[in-house]
Amino acid sequence: MTAWRDVEQAAPEFARRVRALLDAHRHKTIATLRADGSPRISGIEVVFEDGELVFGSMAGARKGADLRRDPRFALHGATVDPVDGEEAAWPGEVKIAGRAEPAGPVTEGPDGDKFRADIGEVVHTRLNEAATLLVVEWWTPEAGLRRVERE
Repeated sequence: MTAWRDVEQAAPEFARRVRALLDAHRHKTIATLRADGSPRISGIEVVFEDGELVFGSMAGARKGADLRRDPRFALHGATVDPVDGEEAAWPGEVKIAGRAEPAGPVTEGPDGDKFRADIGEVVHTRLNEAATLLVVEWWTPEAGLRRVERE
């Protein structure tokens, strides 16, 4: 299993930027797979606990049932529009894909499921300092950190 701490150890500056973007806004979006294989998009909150990326699902929620049946997920952090003329200040967006591993019952709030992320990929997409190129950086456990710039 690849935990968040593994990303932090392998690519600390990249992990710091990704975590700052995830922590900047409470609500994120998660994609799970329905029983028929079609995608389901749901709102979600995530936290970092003891080197793990953790999230929950309320009792009876479809996303929890999806993840128990097929643990694959894609998480998308909140995005913000750059202010006109301030594109260079846009912090970008982050995505994390992987598998949700059961982590026990939710201990705070309503009953439900608690999952920890087995991370397969972390992506940060942003603009370069001049706001002339799209910069995509991604990390995987197999290949480490990679980067590409696009016009």
